[in-house]
Amino acid sequence: MGEGRTLIMVHKHLRQELRQIRDAVDEVAAGRRPAEDARSLISHMTIRQNYWTLGGFCASYCRVLTLHHSLEDQVFPGLAGHEPALGPVIEKLSREHEVIADVITGLDTALTRLLSDETGFDDVRDQVALLDRLLTSHLDYEESQLVEPLGRLGY
Repeated sequence: MGEGRTLIMVHKHLRQELRQIRDAVDEVAAGRRPAEDARSLISHMTIRQNYWTLGGFCASYCRVLTLHHSLEDQVFPGLAGHEPALGPVIEKLSREHEVIADVITGLDTALTRLLSDETGFDDVRDQVALLDRLLTSHLDYEESQLVEPLGRLGY
């Protein structure tokens, strides 16, 4: 069941850092935290790539998430081949990967727009909230459906 535990650990990490992104955006937008403090917080997160802006960190997070989903999309066909009953689950997860990719594009657009229009923070917060809601649901469903088969089949 090591593979299932690995999936849970990766998902836990994605959840923690998504929560930190959401919190940092909320605090800066509400004026409770200066942007410099948010940058300091972001610079200490584990998946940062030496980016010093909120947008840069979000972009980094989105790349990690996209890579994670791309790897899953490579594993899914083999998993469904060994366990045909997982076909509908794999199809649902793959469709959700596409929806989440669109949300990531929306977040990137909102962050880019924010560079020239500081009033666009609400759009950034809306995109982060949407990503949070969709990704959390996706990760929960994926774990509920795939942890046991991954462990049993050794993927």
